[in-house]
Amino acid sequence: MDRGMVGNPSRGRLIVEVRRHGASSIVSPAGELDHHTAELLRAPLEGCVRDGDARVIVDCSQLDFCDSTGLNVLLGARLKAEAAGGAIHLAAMGPVVARVFEITGAGAVFTVHDTLDAALAD
Repeated sequence: MDRGMVGNPSRGRLIVEVRRHGASSIVSPAGELDHHTAELLRAPLEGCVRDGDARVIVDCSQLDFCDSTGLNVLLGARLKAEAAGGAIHLAAMGPVVARVFEITGAGAVFTVHDTLDAALAD
């Protein structure tokens, strides 16, 4: 089931697609996740948690950049998901985004998968 996309494609900064795959929701942000675009990711993540999705996979394969605001969106979603008995998994981070998680140590609090396929198989 496709839940659609949020964001403004003409802006080109961040587009977020949400879709179902079995018991998981896959949230796919594409573009730059920063203080200008963070709300475009926060809303769909919180929607998945609110809808009772036990596992939300964030497919980072098309995420070009993530600043501290974006990181905080992901951390906040993780806390809300865990409080509801669910989890946020991250998949397919490129080097630029992975570096943010490495520097901050935030990668240690998420389940991180090398690929989306690996996250779906877990």
